[in-house]
Amino acid sequence: MLSEALLVSAPGKVILHGEHAVVHGKVALAAALNLRTFLLLRPQSNGKVSVNLPNIGIKQVWDVGMLQRLDTSFLGLSPTCLFARVTEQGDVSVPTLEQLEKLKKMGDLPRDRAGNEGMALLAFLYLYLAICRKQRTLPSLDMVVWSELPPGAGLGSSAAYSVCLAAALLTACEEVSNPLKDGVSVSRWPEEDLKSINKWAFEGERVIHGNPSGVDNAVSTWGGALRFQQGTMSSLKSLPSLQILLTNTKVPRSTKALVAAVRSRLTKELIDMNQHHLNALGVGHNSLDQLCQVTAAHGLHSKLTGAGGGGCGITLLKPGLEQATVEAAKQALTSCGFDCWETSIGAPGVSTHSAAAVGDPVRQALGL
Repeated sequence: MLSEALLVSAPGKVILHGEHAVVHGKVALAAALNLRTFLLLRPQSNGKVSVNLPNIGIKQVWDVGMLQRLDTSFLGLSPTCLFARVTEQGDVSVPTLEQLEKLKKMGDLPRDRAGNEGMALLAFLYLYLAICRKQRTLPSLDMVVWSELPPGAGLGSSAAYSVCLAAALLTACEEVSNPLKDGVSVSRWPEEDLKSINKWAFEGERVIHGNPSGVDNAVSTWGGALRFQQGTMSSLKSLPSLQILLTNTKVPRSTKALVAAVRSRLTKELIDMNQHHLNALGVGHNSLDQLCQVTAAHGLHSKLTGAGGGGCGITLLKPGLEQATVEAAKQALTSCGFDCWETSIGAPGVSTHSAAAVGDPVRQALGL
């Protein structure tokens, strides 16, 4: 078990093309967003496991002894035969809804934690028990997670969270190596370790979303830009450096519900999809139409990113664009009640850092 503190981060994502088509076997193009989630893991000796998520006001503490009993008695399985088993081929078994419901009850999750908050705790508990099951005793640890990504906005915040959890827990339990060496401020895991991180992060995404495509966790793991189709990924090696204006309409949406609605429509009708295919699928929103109209008035082009139904949109900022135009567009969007960030895509994937390598807001949020 790792004895020193571990600081990891993972990026969010934007979908450039194929948000919903990817679920049905078509191509999606996704890029890592230069906004990140940070996780600080500190080993403890107090017999407790604590998770603090200040962005959404969650702090939960478990007794290791209670979790150890849960580990050995869950569904009547032995510690080496847990619900999240790894096959000889390295594949991770899928948790069933029945198992997750039992885990909710047996894991002592507070009843007032519903929706995304409760699922975030459940994802941690699932990955902690599954990854740490090979330890002689479950480790005592303190974990703080802070994010630059707004939750529920289509920017892959849950995937960045799951990737950070997987990377930190696998490293802490020495299932993957710790790539950060003395004198190095930022480092990344080798390819084989990234594959393991991605597999477990996908399981965390399953807990939160039910039937994710795997795009979000893959982009958060490897960074850069990916072409994704039917579970097969390939990196885009020649992605240009692109600046974007990212706008959050602050209209909440449920990825799970929107994906299910699209599937229902596809089984009932044939749609000749053109450049308005996302609206035709029913995943647009008045706020996104307003976003497109406002930016078009400034000569800019926008689209939704993620599941739609609200959430976020991206606006391409072409090279050579005058900053005055960008500022005018941001002011107009802000006056609509939206939040805006001027950022970029193609960020590096999951990484581990020295405390000195992150900025003051991150250090303050994580209590460094």
